[in-house]
Amino acid sequence: MYHHHRKHFWGLFSVPRVEWKSISDENLDITQFGILRMVILAAVPAVSFLIGINQVGWSLAGNEFNKIALSDALPMAVAFYVLIIVFTSMMAYFTFAMERAFGEEASFGRCLLFTTYTATPMYMAGLIGFVPIVWLAMLVLLLAVCYSLYLLYLGIPIYMNIDEGKGYVVSTSIISAGLCMLVVFNVLTVIIWSTIVI
Repeated sequence: MYHHHRKHFWGLFSVPRVEWKSISDENLDITQFGILRMVILAAVPAVSFLIGINQVGWSLAGNEFNKIALSDALPMAVAFYVLIIVFTSMMAYFTFAMERAFGEEASFGRCLLFTTYTATPMYMAGLIGFVPIVWLAMLVLLLAVCYSLYLLYLGIPIYMNIDEGKGYVVSTSIISAGLCMLVVFNVLTVIIWSTIVI
């Protein structure tokens, strides 16, 4: 399982079209693997953020860093982690609803796996949390979101085994829901942040 995970991780960044086909054809316990993958990858931004704001300190522009005590940073990181899990699960459920409407083979496990693979660039962008400079973090996140959108558009017709036309409709619907959820996620993150910092 670890070998497949590592292979797909690099494949999605190097040959995404081929990798989506490989992921789609695999016979894994996809629900268990999807949950495991989500739980592990969601920890990347949360742990990076925890270490960054506690050891390095956060900064708006990179000039002055403000460290946050572990007693404050830890609950923020836990809340951040829970948010990531909840929003990934919500996106997986919405993808599942779309696959039921348009695809030939619908299962929540498949959609959870698809969502976690699609979100991999955003999870890994969380490594910027080790150096929590606000403008840099926003730039890295924007680039990660763009690549995740590319993976989604490319992967939907291959993974759901539907034609390009239906794939476009499904992708656009999922992206619209995802962008709305991203706005809500950002608002909740700011609320969590402000309760501790301000």
